[in-house]
Amino acid sequence: MIEHYFEDERIILHYYKFGTGTKNMLCFHGYGMHGKQFKVVEESLGKQYTFYGFDLFFHKETKLKDQSLEVVKRGISKRELGKLFLGFCQKNDINTFSILAYSMGSHFATSLVEEIPEQIEEVFIAAPSSLKPGKFLRFLSGNKVGNKLLERLALSDNGMTNLLSILKKTRVIDQQAHDILLKEIATSELRFSFYACTIYLRFLNLDAQKFIDKLNQHQIKSIFIFGERDKSYPAKIGLSVIPKITHAQQVVVNEDHNMINLNFGRTLSSLLHDH
Repeated sequence: MIEHYFEDERIILHYYKFGTGTKNMLCFHGYGMHGKQFKVVEESLGKQYTFYGFDLFFHKETKLKDQSLEVVKRGISKRELGKLFLGFCQKNDINTFSILAYSMGSHFATSLVEEIPEQIEEVFIAAPSSLKPGKFLRFLSGNKVGNKLLERLALSDNGMTNLLSILKKTRVIDQQAHDILLKEIATSELRFSFYACTIYLRFLNLDAQKFIDKLNQHQIKSIFIFGERDKSYPAKIGLSVIPKITHAQQVVVNEDHNMINLNFGRTLSSLLHDH
């Protein structure tokens, strides 16, 4: 595994490169993770693909050149995201690529399908939160009142901790989700990252019809993987989208939300070879 940086006028994008295959795979991790999350698939697919695992915005080594509150609030559009990764591909002589995404990373995956489908060969998404983000998260990211509430809570010492307690008591989130999120807001730096990530990516919302049309028009093979015990993003959230995609496959595996492990790599390899 080799570490690299890609830079444009907006961002210094840190990523890991691993695998030796002739096909290219861009990898987008889940919230609180990093570009090495998909290293577990190298054992099964490393001879078929060369992987590029990115630290996504406000995670690990990837930095905006200007991380001021004003710039964070401005956000990034789908078109700007497409331009960023087209630039990355041009610099690395990548003509076409596949996408592997998990949870939060699915918003990057669906946005790139909408913007630059002619570059994409395959799409593999696990726990595809972009198909149906939670109502409360949409309120915090996409509503002006929600934006202001999130800013006040996230930039205070105890606001987010108290909010998580309320969400657990009212069963908006379960104990597992509460514990995961609590670790992600333990310091002021982590709280700012949570706020920044939520606000900055608010324009990467799925346009379901455009997503479906682009996949069908360009005949892009897609596999959507759900965890049988994933209460946050169960398989039913795909019912309004996946059946309308011509070359789509929906798979439910014996996992909870935290499904990216060695077995995931073997499952994905099996799905690819059987398809």
